[in-house]
Amino acid sequence: MHKKLVFLLFLSLSLNYAQERKDLYSIIDSVSSERIENDIKILVNFGTRHTLSDTLSKSRGIGAARRWIKSEFDKISKECDDCLEVFYQKNYFKPKDGQRIVKAVWINNVVAIQRGISHPNRFVIMSGDIDSRISNPNNYTDDSPGANDNASGMAGTIEAARVLSKYNFENSIIYVGLSGEEQGLFGGKGLANFAKKEGWEIIGILNNDMIGNIKGVDGVIDNRTFRIFSEPVPINETESQRKARRFYGGEVDGISRQLARYVHKNTKKFMPEMNPMMIYRLDRFGRGGHHRPFNDAGYAGIRIMEAHEDYTMQHQDIRYENNIAYGDVIEGVNFEYAKKLTAVNAINLACLAWSPPALKRLAIGGIVQSSVKFKWEKVKDPNVLGYKIYWRDTTSPTWDYSRFAGDVSEASLKGIVIDNFFFGIAVAGKNGFESPVFFPNSTFRE
Repeated sequence: MHKKLVFLLFLSLSLNYAQERKDLYSIIDSVSSERIENDIKILVNFGTRHTLSDTLSKSRGIGAARRWIKSEFDKISKECDDCLEVFYQKNYFKPKDGQRIVKAVWINNVVAIQRGISHPNRFVIMSGDIDSRISNPNNYTDDSPGANDNASGMAGTIEAARVLSKYNFENSIIYVGLSGEEQGLFGGKGLANFAKKEGWEIIGILNNDMIGNIKGVDGVIDNRTFRIFSEPVPINETESQRKARRFYGGEVDGISRQLARYVHKNTKKFMPEMNPMMIYRLDRFGRGGHHRPFNDAGYAGIRIMEAHEDYTMQHQDIRYENNIAYGDVIEGVNFEYAKKLTAVNAINLACLAWSPPALKRLAIGGIVQSSVKFKWEKVKDPNVLGYKIYWRDTTSPTWDYSRFAGDVSEASLKGIVIDNFFFGIAVAGKNGFESPVFFPNSTFRE
């Protein structure tokens, strides 16, 4: 492409960036710690939200909790001229389906969809968990406040819906309360299967599980750092893809890892006071979260959570023992911190919902040459401005270098040796937003 035209396109991208920055700062400023605090207190006051708890009471149990969550989504929708489609997504499980399901139960997720203008069937998802538990995972009668785990994530999801429902997006956003997490990630499994059945194109899921604690069991107090967990490559990759990776790389460049890098980049850019940590793991050591069922289904998904956990306040009977107060109670939640992590989610939901579709095919070449070459299938979208090449050192966790290539279907980086870097391409929109980086999935020789 002619250099002058590339410059003009890049100038357009730069001008749109100013509006992008203004909108995202407005979103950050709109998140309310007071509303989050109020929502967490309401969820705690249901007594227990155990998956197998009472569903008929108006004031206690998971039934009352999920009805309240739905009523909040309905209220938000009413305030934005019915911009949300709110419904229960139901899944029936019997005791044989899991050790922690001791009686047949309907596991109901509460879903709110904000449809995109250009791509209503493309979705980015923010999730929180409705359910709670204490020491015995099958005890569904005693008090289980679940203030941080995970009323904080659920309240953050509701608050993100309040804020983002004021905007129009190109892609759709789903805000969802998932049930059955403590029994075996059953709500996530049900929604992932539902997504497959409905033919949803999922950009990614941001699973929020415990976003309110700042004091770790290790004594560290930190209200700025948070973790982003992501698996390296999809579990459902083919044998040929696995074998090719030995020669071409990509061990840490799966779709979930690119989503993690996307969140990391936007957070550093628009909330520089925050310290996002990319953790190269599916989840915490030997543990799991509700993004995993989506990963299992082949979707990009990450877990966003606090950096320092207090295990005395997780999955514990409420008690005082050996001078230690146990239990996931409201006093363990820092509402300002939950606000910050909610804002992290909100701006990344917005960036993804405003972004053009990512590439689906990208070929790379340049063996024994001093030039890296790329070929790709252009995205069919009138909002696409062009394509941006990213590269990084093979040991770097982030995309550190970039070059705008223009509205083309092939490009090259002259003077760069393919052996020494990893490469990818993002799709740039006319509105200033970019898709996640897409890692090459084929090679070619000239």
